[in-house]
Amino acid sequence: MAEQTANLLAQGARCEHFMLPPNGWVPNNSRLPVLVWRGAVDPKGDCAARFEALFAQNGWPPQWRDSVFDYHHFHSTAHEALGIASGDAELILGGPHGRVIAVSAGDALVLPAGTGHCLLTAGRRFQVVGAYPPGQQWDIRRDAISEAERIAMEALPFPSSDPVAGEDGPLARHWH
Repeated sequence: MAEQTANLLAQGARCEHFMLPPNGWVPNNSRLPVLVWRGAVDPKGDCAARFEALFAQNGWPPQWRDSVFDYHHFHSTAHEALGIASGDAELILGGPHGRVIAVSAGDALVLPAGTGHCLLTAGRRFQVVGAYPPGQQWDIRRDAISEAERIAMEALPFPSSDPVAGEDGPLARHWH
């Protein structure tokens, strides 16, 4: 599997990581950093199909192709991988007044459960592939969660591998 992942992973791909503090009603995740892959796959050709193959191969079944909602929200019941399949955009992570990042075709994000995200601006052909770890069903939250929901969110199991780089990827180092 490592060889197959290496074949799909773009040369020169690099991964950044950062923490986001709680932000009003957006809990973010106090234990797990956001991962941002720059140039995870070659942006030429059918980038969506490459992301779907890469995510599936690394144990994150792809579930949809679409955009990112243009309102602040988070998922309390699942971690999320987003592969930027085409176009470019600015996203705000962490809730209102959070961290703005620019993404473009070939980039990928791994958002731990609770991480706020929202589309600020997008080019005409902006498309994303979304994937989640097996057994985690995503919800859409636009309001605060209870203490019991926060405890359940923080108890979600860690994925067995990084959706981009596999079992030995940055997720294994930064999330375990």
